[in-house]
Order: sequence, then structure tokens, then C-alpha cells
Amino acid sequence: MNIVQLPRHEDFIPHLNKLFRFQGRQLRLATVDVGDPPNLPPESRKPFSLIFHGSRGDVMPEGLYEAEAEDGARFELYVIPIHTPAPDRQDYQAVFN
Repeated sequence: MNIVQLPRHEDFIPHLNKLFRFQGRQLRLATVDVGDPPNLPPESRKPFSLIFHGSRGDVMPEGLYEAEAEDGARFELYVIPIHTPAPDRQDYQAVFN
């Protein structure tokens, strides 16, 4: 039996401001936002979200993607396009509870 290890925010810190490839599109990891909910046992994984910046225009649809970081690390991410007030880009979010 294979044990699947859930991603942690620490897995993404080395990739901040680097490009990820999503099926022909490139998005830059802009933010790793870590939550600190009350009463979370110390050994528990903290919830976190990732914010990616992409080019304005052809919006990548919401869905599950295999993403490859610049160094070749691969992650499976469910990515959602989010409201982006900046006129020069489209932002995307991946959330881990």
C-alpha cells in the first residue's frame, strides 16, 4: 500500500517567485499564505493557500492539474482563477485545509 503524503506549506517556500508549468501555461508562485487556526494541535498540518500570477487574457479553467516547478518538482494542485483587480495579470489560488 502506498501512503500519500499531503503537501505542507514548507514544500512550496523554496518555489516562491518561481515559475510553474500547468499544461502549457506558466504561472509564477507569488504567495504562500499560512493559516494559524486556534486550538490546532502542534503536530497538525497548518492550512495554507498558494497564490499564482499568470498572464491576463486566456484564463486557465478551474481544475486539478499536475504542476511542475522550475527545478522539476511536481505537485498535483486544484487551481481556481480568482478575482484579480490588477490590470496586467490573472491570479489563481490553490487551498490546502
